[in-house]
Amino acid sequence: METNSDGTPATTTADRLARIDSALTLPFPAGQESEDGGGRSSGPGHHLLILRASQDFWDDRSPELVEPAEQEIEDEFSRLATALSERWGEPETVDLWPFLERDDAGAGTVPEPMGQLCNLAGSMQVWRVPGGTRWLGLAVGQADPEFPIWLLAAVGETAVLPE
Repeated sequence: METNSDGTPATTTADRLARIDSALTLPFPAGQESEDGGGRSSGPGHHLLILRASQDFWDDRSPELVEPAEQEIEDEFSRLATALSERWGEPETVDLWPFLERDDAGAGTVPEPMGQLCNLAGSMQVWRVPGGTRWLGLAVGQADPEFPIWLLAAVGETAVLPE
């Protein structure tokens, strides 16, 4: 379940923006950590948040069920992207497929959160946070067709982004 920093449910765009703002200020841990309930995972140089999740599709993957769920996640993605663009300007699109190809080819360790993101989404919108060395990424992803569709936010160190 997604929650705000005070433990209340994050149900609005403003709540999700507050979670993003909180993650932008959190120190990166020395090792892998996961928040109870699965709403955030962190590690050296990154945080990955599930801002919203659809239902899963184990019992029914019909278009009548999947398409409205996709639309709800996409609508929230658009609202968040608009709010973030008003703050920091237009995002850049980062293609995640090269990270997946690198991982599949065994061509070295893929830095996090790219290693997780490239297995869930094909691209993400990225804002380089002014005055620091962090970036914020926003993506829609799904591990497999039976799994929930996720609205994801990633915070990372600028060094892992392609120039």
